[in-house]
Amino acid sequence: MEFIKPGINIDFIGKRRFAFYVSAALVLFSLLAFFLKGPKYGVDFAGGSLIQLRFSGAVTVAAVKEGLRALGIDGATVQNVGEKKDHEFLIRTEISPGQAGSLEADLRSRLAAATGQEVEIRRVETVGPQVGTDLREKALLAMFFALIFIAIYISGRFEFKWWQSALVAAGLGGGVYAVYTLGFSLIVLIWVALLGTLILFWVLGLKYALGAILALIHDVSITIGLFTVLEKEFTLPVVAALLTIIGYSLNDTIVVFDRIRENLKKLSRSPLAEIINRSVNETLSRTILTAGTTLLVVLALFFLGGDIIHDFAFALLVGIIVGTYSSIYVAGSILLAWQERSRK
Repeated sequence: MEFIKPGINIDFIGKRRFAFYVSAALVLFSLLAFFLKGPKYGVDFAGGSLIQLRFSGAVTVAAVKEGLRALGIDGATVQNVGEKKDHEFLIRTEISPGQAGSLEADLRSRLAAATGQEVEIRRVETVGPQVGTDLREKALLAMFFALIFIAIYISGRFEFKWWQSALVAAGLGGGVYAVYTLGFSLIVLIWVALLGTLILFWVLGLKYALGAILALIHDVSITIGLFTVLEKEFTLPVVAALLTIIGYSLNDTIVVFDRIRENLKKLSRSPLAEIINRSVNETLSRTILTAGTTLLVVLALFFLGGDIIHDFAFALLVGIIVGTYSSIYVAGSILLAWQERSRK
């Protein structure tokens, strides 16, 4: 199915410098927000308890907090969820799993007395602080190793450098894990390792892997930065969304790279900028159709899926938009930057 007529020639590569400035600004802003403001971890990663309640009538947040204080729970976060007519509240507190189990029996009576409404406990989720820390670290490792294995695949498929990229990835991955066991900060280690990966790929000439990894880091960084700025919680479903974004963006990038490789053989005498721009235009119809149909599903999840899946859908929404942009403007432009660097 052709959404865009064949022969279209939009000058994407001609606007690559402006796109680079926009991307660099967004990534830098995201990193500053992440390291200076810090992410807001959900119960999955921070530990504690999450309780969702439904009242029979209208109540205020202050009344709910008053009932919690009567149970000895201070400093809890209480917020409305869903529509106002549902009278549902989400409570986040640092009480331990054992405390949550013992308090659950008294929760209905205390809150009913404080609010004057009947209370239904819809769900209770509890995670210990050590378990939350372990989950957070394993989630970071999962995303890091996903990027490493993707780099091996891209290098092997497009440049036939399986062993070269595998040795680099094994050295970096093993080094990160070894240093991590000594007690160093995992977040700092992963960022240093990613920077080292990009430098090594540049030095070794793994240009396709370099372009793909930069595009993926671009997509994930901006999504994480937006979550941090909007103070949305990082939970296990959000990590699943980030891994989905990595896979989705990679798929788009591979399609563009495949067409570039084909056109390099057919148009070997043409300038690389012209070949890349033509390849992006030739795959533009497929890119827009894929992104558009996926966005329809994600928008339905975002608006109709309810509060539990809201952040998951929001992460996918941002990731699909940014991932489509990076497939068009970032990944292919890295190949052109590589050629310019080689000439110099």
